[in-house]
Amino acid sequence: MTMFRTLCGTLALCALLLAPRALPAQAAESLRTAEGAQRALPRAPRLPRTAFLENRTLVAAQLSPASDAVAYLREKKDSRGLWLLPADGGNARMLVGSTQADQLMWSRDGRWLFLRASRVLSIVGVDGRTGVRVPLGGTERRRVMKLDPSQPAAVLLGERVRAGKDERWRVVRMDARGQRTLLREDAHWIHDVALDAQGRIVALARFEGDHDALYRVRPDGTLREVLRLRPMDRLDLLAVQADGSLLMTGNPGGNFRRVMRLDADGKLQTLHQDPRGEADLDEVAVDPRTQQPLAASYRSTVAATYGIGDAQAVVADIARKFPDRDIGLQAGGGPSARWLVSERAPTLRDPRWYLYDPRNGNLRRILDDPGITANAPKEAALARKLAIAYTASDGKRVHGFLLLPPGVDAAHAPLVAQVHGGPINHFRAGYDGAAQFLANRGYVVFQSNFRGSTGHGRDYTFASNGDYGNGRVQQDIVEGVRWLLAQGIGDAQRVGIVGHSFGGYSTLLGLTFQPELFKVGVAGSPPADLGWSMRWLLQAGDQGDLPDRSLKHTLAALSLDSTDAATYARLHAQSPLANAAKMRRPLLVIAGGADRTVAIREVVNYAATLQAAKRPMTLLVEPNGGHSPVDPVPREAYLFAMETMLQRHLGGAAPEPPGQRLRAYLRQNLRVAGPEFARYAQKPR
Repeated sequence: MTMFRTLCGTLALCALLLAPRALPAQAAESLRTAEGAQRALPRAPRLPRTAFLENRTLVAAQLSPASDAVAYLREKKDSRGLWLLPADGGNARMLVGSTQADQLMWSRDGRWLFLRASRVLSIVGVDGRTGVRVPLGGTERRRVMKLDPSQPAAVLLGERVRAGKDERWRVVRMDARGQRTLLREDAHWIHDVALDAQGRIVALARFEGDHDALYRVRPDGTLREVLRLRPMDRLDLLAVQADGSLLMTGNPGGNFRRVMRLDADGKLQTLHQDPRGEADLDEVAVDPRTQQPLAASYRSTVAATYGIGDAQAVVADIARKFPDRDIGLQAGGGPSARWLVSERAPTLRDPRWYLYDPRNGNLRRILDDPGITANAPKEAALARKLAIAYTASDGKRVHGFLLLPPGVDAAHAPLVAQVHGGPINHFRAGYDGAAQFLANRGYVVFQSNFRGSTGHGRDYTFASNGDYGNGRVQQDIVEGVRWLLAQGIGDAQRVGIVGHSFGGYSTLLGLTFQPELFKVGVAGSPPADLGWSMRWLLQAGDQGDLPDRSLKHTLAALSLDSTDAATYARLHAQSPLANAAKMRRPLLVIAGGADRTVAIREVVNYAATLQAAKRPMTLLVEPNGGHSPVDPVPREAYLFAMETMLQRHLGGAAPEPPGQRLRAYLRQNLRVAGPEFARYAQKPR
């Protein structure tokens, strides 16, 4: 052990009363072993920023119901095309040369493809025929609910209809030729339905005004409530069985999201949940003919996939072929049909795709031509991502991840806490472009799934008790950083904090209330007063005119009810805005001028408050940008500005100089330029 490590350990002992309780020795030793293994690797080459923008060439891939073809959406220069690859071999052929779709679904008969973009649904025949195009959104609030499993080629649409000043909600079946059939009209917003073999709605889940509920639909159309859902309960209907039982996923009646069956008599049975008892269900693979669940994947901690029922042996065989990997599965119809397998990992920017034949166990890689796989970073250049857990000072076990750059001595490396948005969200076990970018620059990256995060069960989310100011939630993040420092991970004098949305709010809190720990911060689209921001979001932002008002009741259940005067006053008193005079660490704020989640005026007001107090900060605004940057130049600007800020205050190599377009973007959009960005704000002479 080096003298530096010994010193770190001695200093850590002095702070044990303030630090989180140590993990068992075996877990801490495992962390040290992993760090040593990463340190022994060759130093990763420095990759260009553009390698981390996640411009994946392959947007989506779907196996046909008969498993005889794979349809996929592929980027090529400035267009996106729909392609069809025969599963038996041969060349792929293009069906559509230009589409904005980012999701696709097969019709049950395998003759049509439904392409979903943000504003339109397009239907295309596999024989090249052109189907209908249907606008989505608009005043009708039209949306695609799901594929209709009872018909050869149809989808279910949800729509709004006006009735004077009131509104009603319809569920409509639309086939590949655009023929529409009204299945139900309701005064309440229906978010899911289950159909029998004759195409009749036999169950529905809808929003009741202050809660969600699941109903059986009688033959005469009347309803019988069978489940009343609590805040943060989620439910998705998969299928109706011949005996009338419902197959579904969700967490009603329990803590973790899981695969369930609701019997005809109302008895709820768990078919599969995380064997580790730590994670919510993330994804379920179903038989396209029967909608029976075949495989369940969990990704909140360690990514793992398990077979269900008769598919257990097949899924286990596939999993054995991908040790220590995250696999995504799509099944064809029937026991001898092929499976489409995606191989994923924290060190794989783009998934790798395979076809698996259960008849002989053969696995064949597909979609791997150079045009698809080019420009992806080599795995050796990316950081290993470790699932960790630490015990907070009040005894709560807190989950998270740690990215260790290869070839870097973690004890001497700068440490960056990356905080996720939401806060009703969580970091997953897979690839993260921003985190890998920071690791490639030599930073150790800590991702805390603090209490209040999702993915670890309903109880874990509600463990926040609404303490989202400078309280228990923030302490989970702070104590995680201090625990890592006590284990010899990170240089205590070079610690930063970054995040977007709620993560940006946490960044402001860290610089305001924990300046002895965090030396610099980068905040993307940050609310400066969470109570005000929540109220604005529900009244005027993206949630202000949604038919599903459940977020309001969820926030109230989480003790984040901004309509409650005491809650609002508490959040304001603990807000970065109200405590701006305490903020003395350098800060970079990045925001979108057309953000509908965090009001730009809130961000600008906070920046003006800091400026008036002569606090060090930079503000970069994308004029027409939303909550997160989408276009390539603003996304690259985000990475460049973050790297510039961290390098200036935590050390490391100087950033790759910006190109002409990026330099022009910075010059035009730096609203406040701190000393780190002064030269980019100047007009050329």
